[in-house]
Amino acid sequence: MSYTLAFNSKAENEYIAACMWYEEQAPGLGKRFELEIEKQLQKIISNPLAYHFSKGNFRESLIYHFPFTIVFVINEKDRTIYISSIFHTSRNPKGKYRRNNPQ
Repeated sequence: MSYTLAFNSKAENEYIAACMWYEEQAPGLGKRFELEIEKQLQKIISNPLAYHFSKGNFRESLIYHFPFTIVFVINEKDRTIYISSIFHTSRNPKGKYRRNNPQ
């Protein structure tokens, strides 16, 4: 049985803002960022338990070629992966771990 994804609204906003920022820096770079995120999300869906715990029940997956990490929590009961944040690694980690209140 596979997992479904649910985004925290702030995580979704971070994702969109980062895509837009990268696209402004260079045409096509935002799309490349989006593809890397999507590729990593598919890896998480395929095997979410492979990722280490970083704090409490939160797990993390680094994004290749970009300074971001996907922070998520797994709910085994309903087979859902809650994306807590798409976090830029240079930011203050205080905001990295959020309660999961998908949209």
